[in-house]
Amino acid sequence: MRMIVVGGGQAGRSLARLLLERRHEVCLIEKDRARCQKLADELDAAVFPGDGSTVSVLEAAGARRADCVMAVTGVDQVNLIAAQLAAGHFGAKKVIARVNDPRNAETFRSLGITDVVSSTELVVQLIEQEADSAHMHLIASLNQGKGEICSMNLPPDTAWEGRALKDVDFPKGTLVISLIRQGKLTIPNGSTVLHAGDELVAVAEDRSRKALHRVLGEVK
Repeated sequence: MRMIVVGGGQAGRSLARLLLERRHEVCLIEKDRARCQKLADELDAAVFPGDGSTVSVLEAAGARRADCVMAVTGVDQVNLIAAQLAAGHFGAKKVIARVNDPRNAETFRSLGITDVVSSTELVVQLIEQEADSAHMHLIASLNQGKGEICSMNLPPDTAWEGRALKDVDFPKGTLVISLIRQGKLTIPNGSTVLHAGDELVAVAEDRSRKALHRVLGEVK
């Protein structure tokens, strides 16, 4: 996945290192040129000098092709503008913004930035979730992140080929609500037979998401 990190401070550097370890393609944007050089020497990532809250710099960093843009500078205004540009102007698939002052969190959400975190640890947690769910797509977040509606396509060599939905040992806290096959949506029941390529849409508690991903990802 192509990741863009806005901000090369402690949070940004830690995120970039984690993402590189997970073999993601990383582009880091940092305003301070001296720090840029240090980051370029330290990390195997593309480092862009400039203001990550401007269209030109985000464009140069490849925001139009980004799977996820993370604005994690120490300035909330910069993070908000960068996140809004990434989501609205460039159409990034996923946008995460760091809030240094927790009182600003609701302002971010009211302006359309739903994935807001107020500490480096929470940012890392979100990124780990993204990496673990590379083939699971978030459709909607429920109850302030405590649950979600997500979808996943069964792999070509799925272990569930020709098996009925009732045969799948779904983890507690999950419920399949629809199945999409060749563009046609159906509401499945226990006797619905599964095939490779089927897209299953499910409601899952946050604590059950990883287990659901493992079950649906089982192969022969």
